[in-house]
Amino acid sequence: MTEITNNAGPAPEQITKKDVTKSYLRWHFANEIPHSFERYLAPSLLYAMMPILKKLYKDEDALKAAYRRQLLFFNTQLTWGGGVITGLMSSMEQERAKEEHQGKEIMMADDLLYNTKAGLMGALAGIGDAIDSGTVQYIFIAIAVPWAEQGSALGALFPFITFALYQVLLGVFFARQSFSMGRNATSLMQSTGVQTAIETLSVLGLFMMGILAGNYVNVTSVLSFNISGREFVLQEILDQIIPGLLPLAVVMGVYWFYTKKGLKVTQALLWLTAILIVLAAVGIL
Repeated sequence: MTEITNNAGPAPEQITKKDVTKSYLRWHFANEIPHSFERYLAPSLLYAMMPILKKLYKDEDALKAAYRRQLLFFNTQLTWGGGVITGLMSSMEQERAKEEHQGKEIMMADDLLYNTKAGLMGALAGIGDAIDSGTVQYIFIAIAVPWAEQGSALGALFPFITFALYQVLLGVFFARQSFSMGRNATSLMQSTGVQTAIETLSVLGLFMMGILAGNYVNVTSVLSFNISGREFVLQEILDQIIPGLLPLAVVMGVYWFYTKKGLKVTQALLWLTAILIVLAAVGIL
């Protein structure tokens, strides 16, 4: 049944890009603070939307209803999901407020708003994790590793600062763009061009992981043996056949552990340390 509301109170204020920027920044810095198992990140989204909703809904009951709409279960990635959905919800709530005030048929129904969030939050989280966590942060780390090896504090600070700045700017950009585009932002994020870019960046992330492993995982063998009076050094033989075979074996071993046991980093480090100690003690490494 279509809802029709006639609110004769004050007209909703116009939402500006400055309001949307403020909304995203509230989401960004409060993202995990009110995390709950019942609603996940919905309290963070509501906190982000509160200044906008207060400008749109001057009637107390309408404002409470808007709060309840934005407090339903919600979980997504910080920038791609949070940025797009924050801007999109601002645009859709603005249309909803106008419809209520003018007494028009409510096209921006509660189900439409929530289904839009629910349909985007998982897909955008996957995109954001693949690009931000799986690609971009490793590019910053790869840039900074040589500085860290030289003992420079910049090696530790550079990835942290640049990645944090990148996420803030990207989130603000997505929020403002999706607010301007409204519901058209949904079709854009699902377009072939965007999906191709995502796949390309995912492959780039795999290359970056391989580069980091190849350059900074150093495992060599000290094992040697004599045959007919001639000494053979295992590491020299491996370098001639497949250079980097031992570092690759270590990386693949850790990957195999994660696929079997899950992402248990501490356990992986303990097992890896124990195995390397044993191999070093018997004179293999």
